Parts: sequence; C-alpha cells; structure tokens
Amino acid sequence: RHARPQKTSPSAPSSLSTPIMAPSLEATVAGVRLTSCVYNASGPRTGSSAALAKVGASSSGGILAKSATVESQTGNPQPRTWHETDKNLASLNSEGLPNSGIGYYVDSATIKESVGETGKPYMVSISGHTLADNLKMLETIAAASKEDGLISAVELNLACPNVIGKPIIAYDFDQMDDVLGAVEALPCVVDGTLPPLGVKMPPYFDGPHFDRAAEILNAHKSVVKYAASINTVGNAFAIDAAAEMPVISSKGGFAGLSGPAVRCTALANVRKMRELLDPAIDVVGVGGVETGEDAFAMLLCGAAAVQVGTAHWKEGPKCFDRICEELTAIMEEKGYTSVEDFRGKLKGWSKEGAAVARAAKKAKQEKAAKAGGGAVSASAKKDAGADVYMLVSAVLAVLVAILLGDKLGVYSI
Repeated sequence: RHARPQKTSPSAPSSLSTPIMAPSLEATVAGVRLTSCVYNASGPRTGSSAALAKVGASSSGGILAKSATVESQTGNPQPRTWHETDKNLASLNSEGLPNSGIGYYVDSATIKESVGETGKPYMVSISGHTLADNLKMLETIAAASKEDGLISAVELNLACPNVIGKPIIAYDFDQMDDVLGAVEALPCVVDGTLPPLGVKMPPYFDGPHFDRAAEILNAHKSVVKYAASINTVGNAFAIDAAAEMPVISSKGGFAGLSGPAVRCTALANVRKMRELLDPAIDVVGVGGVETGEDAFAMLLCGAAAVQVGTAHWKEGPKCFDRICEELTAIMEEKGYTSVEDFRGKLKGWSKEGAAVARAAKKAKQEKAAKAGGGAVSASAKKDAGADVYMLVSAVLAVLVAILLGDKLGVYSI
C-alpha cells in the first residue's frame, strides 16, 4: 500500500518572506553622498576628533568639523553660552570661534579618528579673520585632499556674528562678491583639486536682500555647490534679572541666537533660497531643528539635507538617532520611501489642506486625552482601593473594641 499524500499547508504570504524595508534617509549634497539627510552643524561639540567620532558613531549622515582659523585660538571670554530653560526656546552663544587651527582639522590622523570605521564623509569648515586667511586655508585643504583624499567637502563660513571687530561678510554684498570671486580664481579651484565648496549664510529678512544674496551665489555657481541657511541670528541679548546683568560676558552681552526661536526664520530662508538659487546649488537647512518633524519641514521647503546645531549642543550626539527615528516614522506614516519623494514638494495653502491639519490636530488631542485619561483612571483606582482599605480597617477596629469591652465586662454582647 502506498502512503496517502499529505496535504501541504498553503504557502506563506509574500509579505512574510520579504521584509518591509524602512524608508531611506540617504541624501546627496554637492555631489557628496550622506548616509542620512540629517547631520551636524559646525559649532559646539565639533572641535576635536573625540567629539567628532561620537557624531560619526551616531545616525548623523556626515561629520562636519568646527569652523577653523589659520592658527588655533581660545575664543571669547567665559561665560559665552546660555540656554533659556523655562520654555527651552532660545540659546545664545558668543564663542568667538575657539578651534585647534586648520592644520589639526585637515590632518589625516584627526580625520581617521573622527570617521573611524563608519566610512561617513568628513567635511571641513573655515572662518578666517581676513580674505587672505580664507584663501590660505582653502589652499591648505586642497593640498591635504590631494594627498590623501579624506576630505569630502568644505564649508566657508560667511556668517559668523561673534568675532569681535569683524563684520558678517554675507551682509556686505560687495565684499561677499569679492570673496567668492577671489575663491573662484584660486589655482586649486581652477584645477579642481579643492573638494566641493559650500557657504554658510546668515539669516535674511527682506526681499531685496534675499534677491541680492542669491544673485551673487548664482554668479559664482561654478565654485559654490551648496548654501547652508541659516547661521545664528546675530546681536541677540538676554538679561539675568536677579543679577541685573547680561547672561553673556563678551561683546557687552550681545550674542548669536539659536534654537527653536529661530526655526521659522530658518524655514523662510531655506524656502526663499531654494526658490531663487540655481538648481546646481543645493540648499542645506539649519536653524532650530530639534525633532523629526522640524527636519521634515526643512526638506519640504527644498533642503537637500538638514544640519543640527543647538539640539546637538544641548543633547549630545544621541539627538541624531532620535531625530532620524522620528523622521523615519513620519515618512512611514505618509508612505514615503525616500527623501526625494517629498523634498521641495511643499503644497500651497488650501481649504482641503486646512481640513487635514484640523483633523490631525484633533486626533493628536484625542490621543493625548486618552493617554491622560488612562493615567487618571489608574490614579482613581488607586484612591478607591485606599478608601476601601480604610473602611475595612475602621470596621475591624470597631469589632475589636466591642469584643474587648465584652471580655473586660465593660458591657456585654
């Protein structure tokens, strides 16, 4: 006798055999591939290879070093930083570019210690005291890059407001044009040995200023490959009411404003720059980014990638893991598989969109209320349990008193 063929169970659905891929956060800035569209801004926690290695070990898509000067310098007197803690909206800094000098940041040992085994792109930032300083540092970077190929890009800071006695270059449009013209004429730019160059821009507030800044950048698009907007809002001021003095010691208390307080200004600058700049020039959004939703908004406005400064300063490199996780969750919810699915695709205001926003807000409030109600319910149950316990205890105490009274002959039962 032949064995009866056994029934086979139906094959498992293909969704079980093929894992669902998480959305990709990869991005490209100035031709440089980033493992994530979120990476660090040049600023606090970026001055040493040890600090940069922590950035590299996080979800940051790249590693951007502290803005360098020709020689090392200690920066402005302390205290030169301040965080508003009541509402956590604003931070001030007047660091004055403390750094180890350009030689340190282009040294192969520094770069290898910073990058480790991650393979992430390493980028250098410079902010010379003079045009000659900047040109000299660019030549130094080009020479180092030609020798070992470890530097992926360069960011020229045209926006620092915290060097005492020095103006913000990108607010003086003629000077900005001259600087970029001189950079364009450098032999290392002409022969292509300088890595891709980006510029760090200050915030603009007036239409004609946006137009003029974009006009200059477009005129030098052969050398300017991205614009990072924005740096801090210069000349902000905060007072310690108890001590009746500024919270910052240098520059008479004036400092650069950062954090959530500048987010709307940063979004406006990213949006306007993306509208006005040549498509060959990427825009990197920076300013007030603390959550995945903040990063999402920057990308919607057209940013190719997003830098994080103040959140990194306050929270440390773990902020990159959190922000990337939050951005991934938003993309999954909306069905986006890559940053390119929505980058620069900001929708115009509409009644339909407003209805969607109201529904989302209502759902968020209901979720919060439900979570809060659960907490209240648990508390109420706890209180109810305590009341029952007290009642039972009181009844037992009365019974014990009656029994004792009977035994001692005080009264009989």
